[in-house]
Amino acid sequence: MCGRSSLNKTEKDLEERFGATFYSDDLVNYNPLPSFNIAPTHRHPVVTSDDALHLQYFQWGLIPYWSKSPSVGSKMINARIETILEKPAFKQAINQRRCLVPIDGFYEWKRKGKEKIPYRIGLKTEAIFCVAGIWEQWKNANNENVFTFSMLTQGPNKLMEEIHNRMPAILLPEQEQIWLDQSLPAKEVISIIQPYPDDFLKAYQVSPRVNKVSENDIDLLAEYKYKGPIQGSLF
Repeated sequence: MCGRSSLNKTEKDLEERFGATFYSDDLVNYNPLPSFNIAPTHRHPVVTSDDALHLQYFQWGLIPYWSKSPSVGSKMINARIETILEKPAFKQAINQRRCLVPIDGFYEWKRKGKEKIPYRIGLKTEAIFCVAGIWEQWKNANNENVFTFSMLTQGPNKLMEEIHNRMPAILLPEQEQIWLDQSLPAKEVISIIQPYPDDFLKAYQVSPRVNKVSENDIDLLAEYKYKGPIQGSLF
């Protein structure tokens, strides 16, 4: 599972990276970047298949358009690449609504006895990279549109298998536009995704403060040496 990430970048950094712009109304109402501890239900920038010229803020945790309750979103933060074509909650989105989810790192917890030790994983260059995602539009009780997304996950590469048995479906830069191309069948675009080359990634231990969603400062990105029992809930 990928349940926590970071994006230590500004709106300008993202606009330059994608050759896109943010919706001005969203920036007036919501301007959270950078963020060092992004969690499910948080809003996060995405680039969608139907509007690659704009970055938009969607809520992390996919709510299917037919869902009767938004609470299901907190359980649908990830979609397994191996079964996404079979799941009713994801099947339409993978075929019609794909997106890029830009981050510069993600957190995962390695088991050590009874403890879970947090690690941060990102590119050695600290650059932005994209996770393959899907998005959905849902209407709430007030008939307002709620836009949500889920990140795809897959089996680990050699680096990640030392930490966890899953990792985000990270796209190579040349795969990003392929992922957004709605003229290509979902089965075909899924086939291009392989575990990201571990030579490009780094992983290091971080402070157990990341366990708390309320903690959100740049020191969370710093390397931390494990000294004893880990305290605090992940949420």
